[in-house]
Amino acid sequence: MTSGDPADNPFGGLPMFGDLARALSGQGPLNWDAARQFAQLAATEGAPESNVDPSIRFALTALAAIIEPHLLDVTGHDVGTYEITTVTPGVWAQHTLDAYRPLFTELAVSLGKRPTSAEPGDDDDASADPMAAMMMGLSQMMAPTMLGMAIGSMVGRLAQRAFGQYDLPIPRAAGTQVSVLPGTIDAFADDWSLPRDSMRLWVLVQELTTHVVFSVAHIREGLSTLVRAHVGAFQPDPSAVADKLGSIEMDGDDPMQALQRTLGDPEILLGAVRSPAQEALQPQLDAALAAVVGYVDHVVDQVAQRLIGGDATRISEAVRRRRIETSPDDIFVERLLGLHLNRQQVERGRAFLAGVLERGGNAAANQLLDLPGSLPTPTELAAPGLWLARLELPTDDKPAGDTPAGDTPTGDTPA
Repeated sequence: MTSGDPADNPFGGLPMFGDLARALSGQGPLNWDAARQFAQLAATEGAPESNVDPSIRFALTALAAIIEPHLLDVTGHDVGTYEITTVTPGVWAQHTLDAYRPLFTELAVSLGKRPTSAEPGDDDDASADPMAAMMMGLSQMMAPTMLGMAIGSMVGRLAQRAFGQYDLPIPRAAGTQVSVLPGTIDAFADDWSLPRDSMRLWVLVQELTTHVVFSVAHIREGLSTLVRAHVGAFQPDPSAVADKLGSIEMDGDDPMQALQRTLGDPEILLGAVRSPAQEALQPQLDAALAAVVGYVDHVVDQVAQRLIGGDATRISEAVRRRRIETSPDDIFVERLLGLHLNRQQVERGRAFLAGVLERGGNAAANQLLDLPGSLPTPTELAAPGLWLARLELPTDDKPAGDTPAGDTPTGDTPA
């Protein structure tokens, strides 16, 4: 962001700001110290955390062993080698930052790019206005720290309500650890008057199912590629933060509250605008995520019903209602990473799976995991028969009205 060239430092002649510039130089595109500190603060609200009782991990590991054969039966895939770990929100936040560090770094690099073009006269206008130049320089120097604060705070707040490591539905690097948060799980069960043991078992089914799905190379790489393409395609607007910082209204407000409110808008904070490349990519990312979430929900429903019985339906309804509730953190994730998990997207995924199951049964649904290139296109998500035809899967007689007239492949490229 900042350079060692004095000509690039608008604060060289101002001792205090010159010291600030030197302190911020060399921090890279994202200040990870700030990210970790703000993640911990948001996750724990500044309070100390106690370690999880080891006996809970032993009990959950025993439950996971019961789940394994049912997952194999439903998905056709073995869970493989894994280790159940129990963590607190603070630990979850730190693990999540580590797991997605390459993704967040790529995001920071994308947001730190200089615009490829500028309006005529922009440079002249900036040089003619010393205050504008100073605010521009300040925003550029502060960007890595501000981005670290924003991402850390987002991950920390997500940690407060996470049940396990896959609450953020982005694949992690292939590994054996499956983390769950017993304290959050039990608190949710109590709030909804659900049996704790049943709730713990249901969450384990969900986490192990997602672990199986993301352990499949073409699913993990296909979805990861789409998310990386999204975060790498922002169009930076370096003047956005400077303009907003210069226009904060302090009248009648606590200055810190005003600043917090201003920086709470991701688009203002990040100084970025959605690019045409992101607009073009979004339908494919939506389709892939909807299909994966729909498949996971389908497997979880089958396995949980076998193991929990009537409580499985109550738990599924409660958890999935909570999942589609919109919060500022969800909006931030959506804008940053392009992940839409609203009611419409979830229903699209369910409808796709229902169509596949109706035509080809569970064996056809499992081809999502078995066949490379199986993530559906947007057109295929809306018309499952087209997906089955592309993968050359056998089907039962197609119900009338399956594919609207003219609904043929339109050049969608499967991930």
